[in-house]
Amino acid sequence: MTDSPTPVTVVDDRDQQVFLARLDDGRTAGGAYYERTDGVVVFTHTEVDPAFEGQGIGSQLAAGALAQVRDAGEKIVPLCPFIKAYVRRHPEQADLLAHSAR
Repeated sequence: MTDSPTPVTVVDDRDQQVFLARLDDGRTAGGAYYERTDGVVVFTHTEVDPAFEGQGIGSQLAAGALAQVRDAGEKIVPLCPFIKAYVRRHPEQADLLAHSAR
């Protein structure tokens, strides 16, 4: 494992309903899939390409996706176990939850 995470840029592909983790060279290293309705983003699945596992990409993807949701004034429903665990580990994100149950 490297000393620091591999840097990624998180982009929202609204047509495909996925936040993508893009590397500096343009490759896609992972995605957080969702369904968006009425100001609520329901995260359904997150995956990181096995070639990039253990490099901090999943956490950067979650952080970037949640930042974009926050900037848009939306809420989340984390059905995806990865996003749900990320929010539990980062209680400062709990205000994004559409429901008070955690």
